[in-house]
Amino acid sequence: MENEKIYEAKVINNKKNSNSFLVRLLIIVCLIAIGAAGMYMIIEVMPGDTVINKLEKEVTVNENGIADAVEKVYDAVVVVETYRRNTLVATGTGVIFKQDNNKYYVMTNYHVIEDGTTIKIVLTDGNRYEVNVDGGDIYSDIAVLSFDSKEDYTIAEMGSSTDARVGDTTFTVGAPLDADTYSWTVTRGILSGKDRMIEVSTSNTLYNSNDYIMKVLQTDAAINSGNSGGPLCNSNGQVIGITNMKLVSDGVEGMGFAIPIEDAIDFANKIINGEDITRPKIGISMVALAGASIYGVDIPDNVENGVAVLSVNSGSSAEVAGLERGDIITEFDNVKIESVAQLKYELYRHNVGDVVTIKINRHGSIKDLQMTLTKGD
Repeated sequence: MENEKIYEAKVINNKKNSNSFLVRLLIIVCLIAIGAAGMYMIIEVMPGDTVINKLEKEVTVNENGIADAVEKVYDAVVVVETYRRNTLVATGTGVIFKQDNNKYYVMTNYHVIEDGTTIKIVLTDGNRYEVNVDGGDIYSDIAVLSFDSKEDYTIAEMGSSTDARVGDTTFTVGAPLDADTYSWTVTRGILSGKDRMIEVSTSNTLYNSNDYIMKVLQTDAAINSGNSGGPLCNSNGQVIGITNMKLVSDGVEGMGFAIPIEDAIDFANKIINGEDITRPKIGISMVALAGASIYGVDIPDNVENGVAVLSVNSGSSAEVAGLERGDIITEFDNVKIESVAQLKYELYRHNVGDVVTIKINRHGSIKDLQMTLTKGD
């Protein structure tokens, strides 16, 4: 009987072990099922679906590209051809941004057309028009062209660079390099930066190779020669900037720039409306400190920054204020001056009639001069 009890006990224990095994097996099966369901949910999230994590921000997964946005602006982009004495000397890009009855207006860069005697544009339908140059401005680098046509051409939609955020998708449409081969090339990137202060050249003066500062947008969308004047767009196909330059240097890639569309439109409308684009002047010629000795100007030992005055125009604001040849302008209206480009930028931020304070170093002595800005040429 004891053996039976032992046997019976063994049978009971086996039943318990069997039940425990079944429980563990059931748990494992459930875990596998839950994992499979999770994988199924992940696999089923397709491009375009919205994934919501309650602990994170809402994110939209979208890999459909920007083809619809490109189509929206594509036909508004034109190739700009600059001729001098019937010879094609340069090509660039422009964008149709306004229409008045049968008159279309094209915005491009001033530097694209500045050396031309005749300007033509080519549209995506192959039509070529000789256009009027309504006007342009060297410092804003904006020019406006116009042509008459009864054709129904696309007008680009203007967006907002102010509302754009760093990291937003951007794209360009333009005619890089060989316009005959690569016209209407589309490149894509992101908005890499805003309010970049970039020195640019508007003259060939030896020591003023960069003689002006522009506030621009930065993008890593590929920009090449010929893209100048074309649109920088957001993912909705709206123009947020006018492409105007690329940073060229050894080891530097993916740094292109565009004029914010608000600034570009402001200057373009002034041109169309026949308004004067006036900037104040002070009436001096100046040079960077590095080149001052070439012109016979000595730099005092206590000067660490500024620009050197080479000459003062008779009757100018500078003469009235007391500026002299050899003075070193170190501050302009309480802003420290490091270059000719920066002084021009600070000057052009003011209006005609403004009274400003200029700090100078004259043979080692510091002086403050009051100056009333007058209208430039």
